Amino acid sequence: MSGNGKPGMATSRTVATVVLRAAAAGLTAAMAGIHLHLWASGYRDLDTIGALFLFNGVAGCVLAVALLVTPTRWLGVVAAVTALFTAGTLGALFLSLTTGLFGFEESPDAELVRPTLGVETAGVIVLTTLAVATLSHHHHLPRLPHVHHLPHTQHQHQRRHQHRRR
Repeated sequence: MSGNGKPGMATSRTVATVVLRAAAAGLTAAMAGIHLHLWASGYRDLDTIGALFLFNGVAGCVLAVALLVTPTRWLGVVAAVTALFTAGTLGALFLSLTTGLFGFEESPDAELVRPTLGVETAGVIVLTTLAVATLSHHHHLPRLPHVHHLPHTQHQHQRRHQHRRR
């Protein structure tokens, strides 16, 4: 039995968190790997976009590791930040496919565009699920006793009596 009296609840929550954490880290690492591969394959020579691909690859690696090593109580924050980062990356890809981004227009037929769309879309979904699941899990903290009446300080007590005498 888990701490809340329901058999298997802590275990199933823990397993779900581990699975989501591993999937989130894997998808983030895949996104980073794609960007590093494309940077090394020639995107590094593109103005602005090249530096952003390198940044995305390095930051994605850092975030993937952070997803694996962050203590559970901070995991929701790391997952939320990584979800926003991945959503921003996906948004940048959509812009480059439609209107262009920093003067660069990507083709839907370019190397790794379709796999990237899949990896980043799945990443946003998994990371958001992980963030919501871990942030919504309330840790049971001991409750403080309810205080109906707080005692007055000696000074407040004297002032109250002086006011009544007038």
